[in-house]
Amino acid sequence: MSSLRDSPLSSPVVPTLPPAPRAGFWQRRVRDPLLALLTQGATPQKLASAIAWGFVCSLFPFFGCTTGLNALVGLWRKLNQPLLQAINYALSPLHLVMILVYVRMGEWLWQAEDGHFTLHGMLESFHELSFGEFLREFGWVGAHAFTGWLASAPALFVIVYFPARAGLRRLSHLLPDRGRE
Repeated sequence: MSSLRDSPLSSPVVPTLPPAPRAGFWQRRVRDPLLALLTQGATPQKLASAIAWGFVCSLFPFFGCTTGLNALVGLWRKLNQPLLQAINYALSPLHLVMILVYVRMGEWLWQAEDGHFTLHGMLESFHELSFGEFLREFGWVGAHAFTGWLASAPALFVIVYFPARAGLRRLSHLLPDRGRE
């Protein structure tokens, strides 16, 4: 004879909870890593500075220079290198678009005539011409792009820094011992 304890009716029923919803992209890729940096002792001001410098350096209008520029500025300002490089990587598509914007801005600042510059044409010339010929053909385009970037960099820094700092301060309030910053 089986005992009452062996019966399915006598065992306590433990309700199973549905699985937690999977965190969204922004929570997994942006919010949680920033929270981890705040937990490790980074301040909202320092992280906002890294984000703003990352934006400015990642939009430098010359191919192949943004990684090194981010690294140098990060060393100089003692910023979080992985964060700078993540921003650099994330802004790669925007970087291509901004090169043309900076060229046009520089042409306007220099009061130069429209050079009918295209990225495709420049890349073709880079492969076909010698380095000296390439510089003769596109030297002023580079000067215009650099001037446009340099003129916009302070405004870009401010536009990114202050909202990032405010958002990071709000995010830091999620941490029990750091919410006062």
